[in-house]
Amino acid sequence: MKNVDDLIDSAAELAERGLSKGEIADELNVSRETASWLVERGGGAESAEAADATASADIHVDWSALGRDSTRLGYAASAMADLLVKQGEEVDLTVGIEKAGAPLATAVADRLDTDLGTYAPAKHQWEEGDIDEHGGGFSRNFAAIRNRDCYVVDDIITSGTTMRESIDAIREQGGEPVACVVLVDKMGYDEIDGVPVYSLVDVVRVDRDE
Repeated sequence: MKNVDDLIDSAAELAERGLSKGEIADELNVSRETASWLVERGGGAESAEAADATASADIHVDWSALGRDSTRLGYAASAMADLLVKQGEEVDLTVGIEKAGAPLATAVADRLDTDLGTYAPAKHQWEEGDIDEHGGGFSRNFAAIRNRDCYVVDDIITSGTTMRESIDAIREQGGEPVACVVLVDKMGYDEIDGVPVYSLVDVVRVDRDE
């Protein structure tokens, strides 16, 4: 995607397909607030006026060049696994945050020889309002937490809310998140709730006074 108009068109298309604003945020790698803004901008002049009133800065990350090619994705997963390998001696589970974190976690788990779990975050149900009104969950089609040490894998950290939610959910199941890894961290976290965070790329916004 080259510009904001492309993002607006993509958000409108995803909304027409029935995706929630939280899912659209996940698909476009932007915050929930930015996803709402993009959807409303695509809804016509009246919606655009309301969207402009709540517009905020964000950074869009397009990593589809990795995602559409299994070999490139594997290279990225190898680098992510390398960042994790020195963290924890008893880790035998890698948890991917759905949707985009799941294929990355699959490849990371393969390289680290761990079991694979997946977590669907609350934002996938989010449209408007308080995210705490919704709940996430672990897929029963993959490995259970079962009081295990684990790694957590996602594609992008935008605000840290989803990673924090995933860490809390793992702990509620008796597990212990040892480290998190992502492709891109927009916030530059060193840790979240006491869990180290590693990323292949950190994004730093530089604001200059004119």
